[in-house]
Amino acid sequence: MASKRFQFQIIRSDERSAARAASLDTPHGSIPTPAFMPVGTKATVKGLTSEQLKDIGALVLLANTYHLYLRPGAGLIKQAGGLHRFMAWDKPILTDSGGFQIFSLASTLKLDDDGVSFASIVDGSRHRWTPEDNIRVQGELGADIIMQLDECPPWPAEYDQVRKAVLRSAEWARRCRAAHDDPSQALFAINQGGLYQDLRYESVNRLLEIDALSSGFEGFGIGGYSVGEPHEMMLQSLEGIAEALPKDRPRYLMGVGNPTSMLKAIALGIDLFDCVLPTRTARMGSAFSSFGRLNLRNARFKDDLDSLDPYCKCFTCQNHSRAYIRHLVVSKEMLAGVLLSIHNLHYLNETMSRARQAIAEDRFTQFLSDWLNSPAADDY
Repeated sequence: MASKRFQFQIIRSDERSAARAASLDTPHGSIPTPAFMPVGTKATVKGLTSEQLKDIGALVLLANTYHLYLRPGAGLIKQAGGLHRFMAWDKPILTDSGGFQIFSLASTLKLDDDGVSFASIVDGSRHRWTPEDNIRVQGELGADIIMQLDECPPWPAEYDQVRKAVLRSAEWARRCRAAHDDPSQALFAINQGGLYQDLRYESVNRLLEIDALSSGFEGFGIGGYSVGEPHEMMLQSLEGIAEALPKDRPRYLMGVGNPTSMLKAIALGIDLFDCVLPTRTARMGSAFSSFGRLNLRNARFKDDLDSLDPYCKCFTCQNHSRAYIRHLVVSKEMLAGVLLSIHNLHYLNETMSRARQAIAEDRFTQFLSDWLNSPAADDY
């Protein structure tokens, strides 16, 4: 079973859906779930300090093994005391194995059952990772939660290609589990299968076999989504998969940060999310809001002295108007992306907080229905 250092306690389950409010304990603090993880790919959430992230209400951050391995190097980060000290963040951190980034570079990729060879995006140098290498690198980075190395097929992909990825990912999960011996780090396995639900279930069954014959995984990621498929197709494929995974472990839907898709996924039993969407759209001049997406490049905001969202208590909304932020956006001032990132991340964290509260009060189904019938459900 999972490590006692990473206790996952379900506080309340919704009676009308698979949603649950829970808490995941880690060496750097407890994560109440459902929760969104801001993405700090290169050990930084672009434009924001650790203190700003805490003010926003961030509970856990995600960093990326591939990028940090290439620069500045896992050895240097280990020498600095690990990611927490290196980036001055004393709350939980999760590191993605980097598999998605490697497989997105298909033109430089050489893949076999033993591992993957790839070219650096920094200097073109060649590198080789086996699952064991990947676990070693993530050990040097020192995150609280680490992910297995997996194969993430593109979308669309033929059935046979996706099944090969399922089989290879399951074998790599076994090898990652065998190589992982650090009780201060939780290891999550990753479910694959694309939009083929039978392959999703096959992946679940293979991971559960490994889980039963080993010391177990502390949680389960669900990967291979948000690679180009429509979100409604993703949600249809996801239905039933989360609940097929162990109920006593967290379930992490990788790469999803659309607030409406997140709430729908919570209803299917998902606990954790991550995505670059809130900060990337912020740098493009867009804001989440109770009124739907706001494009601050739009001329209608030129003289608008209201806040981005009157219901929002973030620093940006408490101190700046839409007109000011639009001025920064069209002037290409870097502060525009900072202020919008603060707002978007606060908005998602507050949305997750409201979802947790709704589950705790056994009214999540109504909460989701109200959301879907409001302007907030605008397509992001």
